[in-house]
Amino acid sequence: MTALVLSAGGMFAAWEVGVWRALAGHVRPDIVIGASAGAWNGWAIAGGATPDDLARDWLDDSLSAIRILRPKPLYRKGLELFSRYQPRMPFALTLVEMPRFGPVLVRAADVTWRHLAATVSIPVFFPSVSIGGRSYVDGGFRGALPLWAAAEVGATHVIALDCLATLHWQFLRKIVSPRRPLGGLRVVSITPSEPFGPIKYSLMWSRPLVERWIALGERDGLAALPSLPRQ
Repeated sequence: MTALVLSAGGMFAAWEVGVWRALAGHVRPDIVIGASAGAWNGWAIAGGATPDDLARDWLDDSLSAIRILRPKPLYRKGLELFSRYQPRMPFALTLVEMPRFGPVLVRAADVTWRHLAATVSIPVFFPSVSIGGRSYVDGGFRGALPLWAAAEVGATHVIALDCLATLHWQFLRKIVSPRRPLGGLRVVSITPSEPFGPIKYSLMWSRPLVERWIALGERDGLAALPSLPRQ
């Protein structure tokens, strides 16, 4: 089983759209798994969105309303995505349950718009989201690239779109220990070939930046094609 795993990244996750544009005609994953903004991309991909659909979503200036300490626009976007797309293939996203700080895997049949809102609710910047009497925050908080989730659903191969692979993010991962996958996974990891810019850019929408990141992602995806398993 091959899983397409999309990392967290805030606005940087626009890069994943470009990568998927390069990969879409060559890759047929058995399941799509995402954390945080990668879960939003994954939900749309599993729901049949084309790369152009995804790009239009990311270039929509309504995203400029999503800002730290303003959760309502975030919730509206989660509801919009839930209403527009329903998975046509297996899908799962990750959350972190608070206060126990435990990573949680939620599969497509159980996903609601609240799960889509919770998976991007970065602690400190956005409040936790209550679901079934429990509180949840950003799925990337305990693993920006949720390889453990791929192992949990039985995947043997992973195509990982990891937009948070630079040194400062690697340092953060050492501080906030991610959950590790059990067993062997064959992972092909695609990472950005150029820096995105200051971390603050990940928290605010900018059309020129999104356009640049999508273009970079497409170049990186095309460069990675020879390393992908044949389908």
